[in-house]
This record gives sequence, C-alpha cells and structure tokens, in this order.
Amino acid sequence: MATTLAKAAEDTRTTAEHAARIEHVSKSFGGPAGPQLVLDDITLDVAPGEFVTLLGASGCGKSTLLNLVAGLDEPSAGTITTDGRPALMFQEHALFPWLTAGKNIELALKLRGVPKADRRPKAEELLGLVRLQGAYGKRVHELSGGMRQRVALARALAQDSRLLLMDEPFAALDAITRDVLHDELTRIWRETNVSVLFVTHNVREAVRLAQRVVLLSSRPGRVAHEWRVDIPHPRRIEDTAVAELSVEITEQLRGEIRRHGQH
Repeated sequence: MATTLAKAAEDTRTTAEHAARIEHVSKSFGGPAGPQLVLDDITLDVAPGEFVTLLGASGCGKSTLLNLVAGLDEPSAGTITTDGRPALMFQEHALFPWLTAGKNIELALKLRGVPKADRRPKAEELLGLVRLQGAYGKRVHELSGGMRQRVALARALAQDSRLLLMDEPFAALDAITRDVLHDELTRIWRETNVSVLFVTHNVREAVRLAQRVVLLSSRPGRVAHEWRVDIPHPRRIEDTAVAELSVEITEQLRGEIRRHGQH
C-alpha cells in the first residue's frame, strides 16, 4: 500500500465527517535485528468534537501513533487525514523559560499569522479560558506545575486547531492537581467543541475524560477493544460508574499484557 499523509485541504469530503481518520496504518522502525513493527494495521476515526482516549501498556505505540497523526513522522503503510493541522501537547510543558506565560502564547499566535496588535488581547483571552487571569507577565519559574500545563494548553489552543493531540499531559502532576485539570480540560473541551485524542496509561483518567476509550494491544499495537463511555458529566475519578468501567477495562488491559508476555 502506498504511504500517504493526507491533510484537510486535500480531502474536504473526508474532513467534513472526521476530525481525524486513521486507515490501515502501520509503523516500523529499524533495529539491529531488522525492522521492528510498532503499529500494525490501525484503523480509527475521531469525529468532530469527540473526546477519545488511547490506552495501553507502556511501549504499545500510543505516542508513536499520536506523532503520526501530528505529522511529526510518516506511517510505513496506510493513510492519516486530519481536519487541518493538529495542535500537540506533551507531558512536559515545553514552554520557553525566557518568555513570560503570555509571550509563550503569543509565539504560537505569531506563527499562526495573527497580527501583532491582536496577539496580547488574544493571549489574555486564552489565559482567561484556562483560568490564569493575571498570569500574562509571569515567567515559567514563577508558575506551579499545574499552571505551566495550563499555559501549555492555552498555547495549544492558540493554534486554533480543530484537533488537539495530548500525550499524557498530566502524568507528572500530583493527584489533586491532576484532578483539577481533568475538570478544566473537560470544561474547555465542552466550551470550544475541539476534538481531542488523548494518550494515557491511566485507566481511570481515560474513563473520566473520554466519550470513547480505545485500547491498544501490546507491541505491535493494534486496536484490541473500544468502549463507549456514556457516564454523564460532571464525572469524578471516584464515581461508582467510573470505577466499574475502569475495572472492566483494566481486566482487558491485563489480558493484553499477559498475551504479550507469552510471546
């Protein structure tokens, strides 16, 4: 199969129906023993405005798939189509320490082509969206870990993308801060109607946030199972319904890890 990485401008029909369409995507990397298959025949759609979490054991290819969707790498086979250029948010905030919170956001606005006179008002607006009013002039070292991730989220939103890719953005935070940011992300997602593809290895985080949870098998990564999460918002990490679905998904995840260990 010829490898292509299609973008929205090339297929308006597809992206009218999908924020992201991943079709029969495989990815191999070279190694001492020859090519190593990391992802194998992945097919997955993300609808406009949908929140999807990718779940799986460490090394199953979740971050690799996210990088392919972001356009940072190309698949060995298959096609990926997105609704415009996605915005990407990592576990590390990746803020420039010599810039203020506001200037970090303005940099994204500048790269997007926003006129200089409009950048500060827009940066202030985005800081307000992530509930960091008054933080425009603060340096990175003056911000807590949770505040830094809020600025990183505001910077991602500054790209005005319809698809937000998030690679374990809260994994390094303490439990209370992570819980607060779960609420904030849910609120922002519902207010902006942005599509989200969120990578995590935390089952309860996946269930708390998503409309749909997709489990990848251990390497090579394949779509092993999907769950539609119909639990109404607001959700709490300790809710009975969240806990019950998390137990079911954890059992499936353990099964995938056991199968991988037997190969």
